[in-house]
Amino acid sequence: MANQFILRMIQLLLVSLIIWVVYLILRNARRHRVRLTDKFFTGFGIGLVTDLLDTLGIGTFATTTTLFKATQLVKDDRQIPATMTTAHVIPVLVEALCFITIVQVELTTLICMAAAAFSGAFFGARLTKNWNTQKVQLILGILLIIAAFFMVYRMLTNPGADIANNIRGLSGIKLLIGVVFDFIIGMLMSMGLGNYAPELIFFSLMGISPAVALPVMMLNAAMIMIAGSKQFIESGRVHWPGVLGITIGGVIGVLIAAFFLTSLDIDKLKILVVFIALYTGLLLLRSGLIRAK
Repeated sequence: MANQFILRMIQLLLVSLIIWVVYLILRNARRHRVRLTDKFFTGFGIGLVTDLLDTLGIGTFATTTTLFKATQLVKDDRQIPATMTTAHVIPVLVEALCFITIVQVELTTLICMAAAAFSGAFFGARLTKNWNTQKVQLILGILLIIAAFFMVYRMLTNPGADIANNIRGLSGIKLLIGVVFDFIIGMLMSMGLGNYAPELIFFSLMGISPAVALPVMMLNAAMIMIAGSKQFIESGRVHWPGVLGITIGGVIGVLIAAFFLTSLDIDKLKILVVFIALYTGLLLLRSGLIRAK
């Protein structure tokens, strides 16, 4: 009964945050006479694709940046972070709401790991300010690729035996490791690095269905994004044409992807996790090597 009450409170919090962000956007648009319908369909297409892929674990940063440049929706690179956060924050909140409702996960795991990630992001800006982003990208990229190949090895040598479908969370030393892991992931998110691929790999290597990672990683991302959304919306650095389209298209993309993910069996989900880890790892290596030049 207590768990159900806490879950309802988290759901209510997410719905309240969605309403709050909508209010902030509409208030800002009215105050500055912004026409939110400008470039609506261009934004709709971008949101549909990027948030669908985001829900599948690909992330939005690389895909959104690429489509911004391809469509010339946002020409000034300095406006990309604020525009991206403002446009994607509602779809990410919907992701979190969907998956904590659809996927059964132990609340101790959900709350402890989300709090750890938020704390890591909160303190991360100060702790990581002197870190070399290029080196972090290269190290994380290599680790993700190694972990993906390790998962493939386990799938081939011991198929169907490495994931416990009936375990819905972490406990004991595994939960402690998970809290430390998510604190570090939160720190890395403050540097602009994603959390989806590492979370999926972590839960898989802990012997738990990667489906359990979905509500955890999406609640983490939602809480971290919401922390800076008000400042971004009111910063004057948002390129508003297309933002409404991205948000609405993004919500639809999230719902399509959520239906797809919840219908996948565990073996196909593990294959998807391997693909996501390899893709993200190679993307990080590429970014790190480009920065090194």
